[in-house]
Amino acid sequence: MGKRRCVPPLEPKLAAGCCGVKKPKLSGSGTHSHGNQSTTVPGSSSGPLQNHQHVDSSSGRENVSDLTLGPGNSPITRMNPASGALSPLPRPNGTANTTKNLVVTAEMCCYCFDVLYCHLYGFPQPRLPRFTNDPYPLFVTWKTGRDKRLRGCIGTFSAMNLHSGLREYTLTSALKDSRFPPLTREELPKLFCSVSLLTNFEDASDYLDWEVGVHGIRIEFINEKGVKRTATYLPEVAKEQDWDQIQTIDSLLRKGGFKAPITSEFRKTIKLTRNNHLAVEE
Repeated sequence: MGKRRCVPPLEPKLAAGCCGVKKPKLSGSGTHSHGNQSTTVPGSSSGPLQNHQHVDSSSGRENVSDLTLGPGNSPITRMNPASGALSPLPRPNGTANTTKNLVVTAEMCCYCFDVLYCHLYGFPQPRLPRFTNDPYPLFVTWKTGRDKRLRGCIGTFSAMNLHSGLREYTLTSALKDSRFPPLTREELPKLFCSVSLLTNFEDASDYLDWEVGVHGIRIEFINEKGVKRTATYLPEVAKEQDWDQIQTIDSLLRKGGFKAPITSEFRKTIKLTRNNHLAVEE
């Protein structure tokens, strides 16, 4: 894969700024697997997240899968935000789309790459980017190699200003995803990055009130020890894994730490929040 970066060539001073391992299909409620990453932008909710649902109740972070940014050590180019813009996904079932004026740009992925590059090489952080600094819930996902294996994915449901939020979660997802060792300089040429912004959060009427491939979902449940836990998937995960709704919910429960048998009655106790997302991959 050719070298390609969004930062300027290495200089002693400064660089300019710019969800996954595929798992086997679930055969039933007792099994689970990790999803792939994607990029999205949320509107409101709570708590940081990591790739693939793995919840750390002490930190509020959850693992999610589905964000990807562009290759690392590539020729120095500056992305045109307009050319990389993606439109928000339409709302299902005729519900109002409050994101029609929102735009996600490829420059966001370039900025994440610049932040990581500067950190790994000990350069000052890149200058502030030109894209909007509006607050959104967000996720940053890293994948590697031609098969785009998941390498890290962490985000937050709390709305953060994009400049500081992407900078923070670029490094958090690259260096602090507990499922993987920290990313290194040597891996930069093989990396892909995705940025996801989440929007249109809605409380679902029940655990099946969402659509595979359309909604990202976050579940809350009480585990067998009486402790409230949460777990999250971005929209692409279930579709890429070829899961139906039940398989997706059961996978989330396992990733959230639920170890008891999963029954139809227990699924009915789940509180589910669905969301749409805007995504870009570089």
